Amino acid sequence: MATSHIDSSAQISSDSSLGEFCVICKDVTIGAGCQIGHHVVIHENSTIGNNVRIDDNTVIGKRPMKAANSAVTKDEELPPCTIASDCIIGTSVIIYRGCTIGEKVLVADLATVRENVTVGKKTIVGRGVAIENFCNIGKYVKLETNVYITAYSEVADRVFVAPCVATSNDNFVGRTKERFENFKGVIIEKGARIGVNSTILPGKTIEEDSLVAAGALVSRDVPSKKIVAGMPAKVLRDVPQDQLLENQGWNDE
Repeated sequence: MATSHIDSSAQISSDSSLGEFCVICKDVTIGAGCQIGHHVVIHENSTIGNNVRIDDNTVIGKRPMKAANSAVTKDEELPPCTIASDCIIGTSVIIYRGCTIGEKVLVADLATVRENVTVGKKTIVGRGVAIENFCNIGKYVKLETNVYITAYSEVADRVFVAPCVATSNDNFVGRTKERFENFKGVIIEKGARIGVNSTILPGKTIEEDSLVAAGALVSRDVPSKKIVAGMPAKVLRDVPQDQLLENQGWNDE
């Protein structure tokens, strides 16, 4: 007979539904109208808002693992994972403890969101996306399939990142002690767009409303409202006026 384990301290709204073989741990809160799939694990103290859908085999509030030689994972007590109302969390997603997900966020199948990460409202985290620790992701962001956001990165509102974009944070590629003092992720400013299969090197800034062409290698900062292309990427021309964020008439509220 199918059973789930629900700790007696968990608070689950009476109109929320749980699938088979779920594990709901100590002091978890699940709001009204939630749909929790089969084999979902929600770890202690996690908070799920109203009308949240969490699909099969997903893990919420996972504690990080620390390898013996890890450079960026820290031994620390993390706050509970929080998922705001009206989110959709796909199948086999892992969202770590110390992560805050804003309202109406979609996290697609097989994505991973690490600890000490915030994701702003109405953002899309695509299939297979990995967001490493100590990252801030803004509102209305689109991270398409298999994007990799390296640790210590900042992604502002209305950014678009096409499939298979890779970012990096270590110029020393894992050698010499100097690297421990120089970890730096990427900064992608408001409205910037990055084309498919581009690579962004450590510490680089993609300035506001700029466009990185497909397959580019960004080895220096990208100026605002410019299109860059090539390996290494160089300024090609201005972003057309009708493509600028200021001319889209979008409301970010």
